[in-house]
Amino acid sequence: MSNEPNNAGQVYALDMQKVSKRFPGTLAVDKVDFRVKKGEVHALMGENGAGKSTLMKMLNGLFNDYTGDIYIDGEKKLLHSPMLAKEAGIGMVYQELSLARRISIYENLLVGRLPKKNALFIDKKKAIAEAKELLSRVGLDYIDPTLDVSEISQCEAQLVEIAKVLGFNPSIVVMDEPTSALSSEEVNRLYGIIRQLKSEGLAIVYISHHLAEIFDIADNVTVMRDGKLVGSLPVSETNPDHLVEMMVGEPVKNFYADHESNIQKEVVLKAEDYTRWGFFHHVNFELHKGEVLAICGLAGAGRTEIARALIGVDKADGGKVTIHGKEVKFKDFGAAIAGGLGYLTEDRKVVGLALNQTVADNVTSCIIDQHSKGIFFNASGLNSLVDEKINEMSVYPADRDRLVNSFSGGNQQKVLMAKWLASGVDILILDEPTRGVDVNAKQVIHNVVKDYVSKGNSVILLSSDLPEVVGLADRAVILREGHTIGEIQKKDMTENSILIAANGEGEFVSCPK
Repeated sequence: MSNEPNNAGQVYALDMQKVSKRFPGTLAVDKVDFRVKKGEVHALMGENGAGKSTLMKMLNGLFNDYTGDIYIDGEKKLLHSPMLAKEAGIGMVYQELSLARRISIYENLLVGRLPKKNALFIDKKKAIAEAKELLSRVGLDYIDPTLDVSEISQCEAQLVEIAKVLGFNPSIVVMDEPTSALSSEEVNRLYGIIRQLKSEGLAIVYISHHLAEIFDIADNVTVMRDGKLVGSLPVSETNPDHLVEMMVGEPVKNFYADHESNIQKEVVLKAEDYTRWGFFHHVNFELHKGEVLAICGLAGAGRTEIARALIGVDKADGGKVTIHGKEVKFKDFGAAIAGGLGYLTEDRKVVGLALNQTVADNVTSCIIDQHSKGIFFNASGLNSLVDEKINEMSVYPADRDRLVNSFSGGNQQKVLMAKWLASGVDILILDEPTRGVDVNAKQVIHNVVKDYVSKGNSVILLSSDLPEVVGLADRAVILREGHTIGEIQKKDMTENSILIAANGEGEFVSCPK
């Protein structure tokens, strides 16, 4: 069998042909072709759930059951482990940094390959010299490699991450949202490094939701939607509106049907000049009784950070928040729940659910104190409530005594939603409530949200799923770089208007009062 790709003699740095990856119940990537040339910056775009991350995880060797062919510099490779991917010349720079903060920069840069004087001792002098060479490639000549990572800035840590990847001499570098924590000045600095790597012949895959960045740095762009390839074209032949149309496609009106508005005049939550320095600044918005208010923005805009401050997990530095007309400063999450404010986290596995406990334990976890006498908690007394909520959420199987880690991701998300329905809060922040769930689970969650606000409760929706925002939200506040820049009313709300507004433009954006 020939190892030559079938592309009329063109040899690409990366050539993924008809690659697919299936998860239980989901075809995450469906026969996608993706090709990148040497010395090219190729943008990969698509909404959350489009399949971008899965495609790149295939490239990084995280799945051994993908189908299709992957060629590196014209040679067919089986990338069935991260080690094989690294040996093939693949370098991944993830959005979440993998650096160990409590050890030195040079140890981070050379992890797994620190030079040794003999079998027992590290050659520290040689290691520092190698680290300095890598740091110079990303413009960090001035940094002492013996410093701990915790002693440098977020931007510098991002560049150290890139230097770490370059230490393995990759021919292809994937950058996943590399600017999400950077200022505009730091972004320009990163662009300079990317252009230098491009001039050295590296192929760079650049994943971003920021439209402006694509036109600043990329040569070509590929768009995915629902696990499929929508198209690839030169950046010079497209524009922001065209890319938005490629990403969102035609709205699925029946699935994302607008809910009937239940907004009342009463303001249940109000944020005024709300600030946490370095994350969000002078944020203003109001949430009404019966309203679904979306807070929209690109990655790094500050949505989750606002939620964490509201519930008392992080401390705000300024401004004030009132709930039902009374100013609140919750000292912790428990106080927020007692005050009627809940938060469904985007990270269900780490902080949302206790995976090694039962469905009943999770669903009742917010109300144990209310149903305890001294040190005694009568769990069986809440069985009917647990059954009611898991049936409302269509959890399958509907077994309150089953461990949560034995459920699918979609059913785990339903359990998390059931927990908040059982909590009794009347204001609920939903952070990516349908991320990574199948279509049926998504529809169940949407219907429950509509029912929740129809009873006079209120929701703050933080979602990257634009059809979800357009279908569920009564109003959208737009965040950009930690600032509220305006709001979009229901009648003007489209996927296009939200994306364009989040990128700093948009004729439908009006300043919030």
